[in-house]
Amino acid sequence: MGGLPVVLVHGVRTSATMWRAQVAALERAGHRAVAVDLPGHGTLRGQRFTLDGAVDRVAATVDDVGGRALVVGLSLGGYVAIAHAARRPEQVAGLVAADCSTRPLAAVVHGWVLLARGIGRLPDAGAGLNQLMVDLTLAAEAAADVGAGGYALDVMDDVLREIGRSRPVEDLARVQAPVWIVNGRWDHFRSEERRFLRACRDGRLVVLRGARHLASLDQPVGFSRVLLEALDVVGG
Repeated sequence: MGGLPVVLVHGVRTSATMWRAQVAALERAGHRAVAVDLPGHGTLRGQRFTLDGAVDRVAATVDDVGGRALVVGLSLGGYVAIAHAARRPEQVAGLVAADCSTRPLAAVVHGWVLLARGIGRLPDAGAGLNQLMVDLTLAAEAAADVGAGGYALDVMDDVLREIGRSRPVEDLARVQAPVWIVNGRWDHFRSEERRFLRACRDGRLVVLRGARHLASLDQPVGFSRVLLEALDVVGG
């Protein structure tokens, strides 16, 4: 396949399989699309998650597809993709940071830690609650995609500790490539999207109607359209 390749980075507890619809759309348009599993997730379950390890995983995948790509991340993957773009600018032709427009402030992270630890103490470690939320919030096809790689229910302590140390706004200010800040209309993580946008040297904001936190799963066609438009801009 010709054109600029695309590397896709998943959200917390999920895996590369959540990107099935986008991989299919990109490949139909003639682009190589590779969805990566982060440490502790999918095929890398059992590994400890660290931000450095996650960034290295993205960097290695970009190297595998030719050394330069449109890098797309959602939620946890968005924070990782922003850090990667700041650290490895030569690898990033464009950055799509989705559903991650809230700084991981100490008070916010602490609240999530308490919630995650409470859920983790359930007899099934939260598996039933996780599946209930998937069934209630996602269409059947999207639920099947996000669940196909299994759920990493034991990564939250590591993820929250590491993301709590990240500085996405400062990192965005260092990103040289064009940036797309993409959020679902009803995403609870879009509270600081204007701050994130102002930090970008070359940024634009896209809000997908009808989408919540997992915008690529709620609005797969609209999200894929954003990626194809980004590829047009960066010369893909």
